[in-house]
Amino acid sequence: MPVVAPPNPASVAHGSVDPLRGSFAEFARPTGPDLLARTAPIVPWIMARREAHVWPYARAVTSAPGTTTHAEAETQSAIRYGLNFATQDYLSLASHPSVQEAAMEALRRYGVHSGGSAALQGRSDISRALETEIGETLNTEHVVLFSSGWGAAFGAVTALVRPDDHIVLDRLAHNSLQTGANAATRNITHIEHINVDALRRALAGIRAGDASNGILVVTEGLFSMDSDSPDLRAMQAVCHEYQATLLVDVAHDFGSLGPGGTGHIGREGMLGEIDLVMGAFSKTFASNGGFVATRHPGVRAYLEAYGGPHTFSNSMSPIQIATVREALRIVRSEEGDARRASLMSVVHTLRGALAEQGLTCLGDPSAVVPVLIGQTSLARVASAGVLERGLFANLVEFPAVGVRAARFRMQAMSDHTPQQAREAAALLADAVREARERLAPPGTAARQVAA
Repeated sequence: MPVVAPPNPASVAHGSVDPLRGSFAEFARPTGPDLLARTAPIVPWIMARREAHVWPYARAVTSAPGTTTHAEAETQSAIRYGLNFATQDYLSLASHPSVQEAAMEALRRYGVHSGGSAALQGRSDISRALETEIGETLNTEHVVLFSSGWGAAFGAVTALVRPDDHIVLDRLAHNSLQTGANAATRNITHIEHINVDALRRALAGIRAGDASNGILVVTEGLFSMDSDSPDLRAMQAVCHEYQATLLVDVAHDFGSLGPGGTGHIGREGMLGEIDLVMGAFSKTFASNGGFVATRHPGVRAYLEAYGGPHTFSNSMSPIQIATVREALRIVRSEEGDARRASLMSVVHTLRGALAEQGLTCLGDPSAVVPVLIGQTSLARVASAGVLERGLFANLVEFPAVGVRAARFRMQAMSDHTPQQAREAAALLADAVREARERLAPPGTAARQVAA
């Protein structure tokens, strides 16, 4: 297979564009009257990165999302084979025989298409069954399904919040939640990450000036870029103190962590106590789709009537519904317990091996293993080296993370072996070391390149 070497720092600049500098943030607010023409400046920057082989996005897989996979980079014609730590199939259920059989049986019985939104006959008997099963798992009576996790987050916020209301967001909340907040109200307060004291101060300040409007507080069970979690019990208590409503996004921990797969809500003994629980099926449940769970029938009615992505998008397909139902059955079973134990064994092995290689893992053990690199240029050159070595790992850079906080977001699966985890750590470390050497100015030790 053809091998493409990482770029030589002496010749990375293409014309006036340096592919190791800049970010999407610089192109986010174009100006000018022509909406089409003003998009042009981003193209040379993307092309420069492609030509320098530091554009690691939009790979096309040519096989199932297993522990190893085949993929084709957008900038290369060669199909590469390697270790796959870039897929969010945390319990390896996408390849589970019973999950695949459930999808095939749904195809035979219901066909490939839901045929409408949930409001207009897009629902099915298995959709309702899934709603009930999620509610039983989370101890919430009412569950509303959405055709994507992004839509569930956006729909939950915009269905409940009105222009005079307030939203208090963890500054690292997901894009879907941030976008929903911006669509719902101008009264938005961003607070320090997972800081309960900052939440209390924000709520006290809002209530000092507004006792009559609603407040939605938004956080996540597991933050996917940092693999850390808030104190949900303390947050819910503060919210109740100031008559605020807490929404917790459990996209990354529901199914993969906690007793019976109940995530951090289950770990903290908070099942049935969180005001609003929103989740996605795209991480552990082998499908697209999402949900919002609540104890309040009025909230369900508002989600169904005013949650745009629920009301005005086609429902999840029967194949997706059947896939999620079977995945949830496994998640709640003894096999689910065994798969979570296997996943955490891999995670601990991977984090330990990365530490032995001198690399820094952020957060707490979970299927998400963020490996901090720091300097964007270093991370971009390392991303080319990672692919060259036969390792698939996702590069995350500004503005998804801080300016000097570029990282690889490794994603472990229960079917990974400890040996694969150790091999992945060695490959990543070797790519980072080579990248430091390439970027080190003459006479400068490679270790001095910012990390």
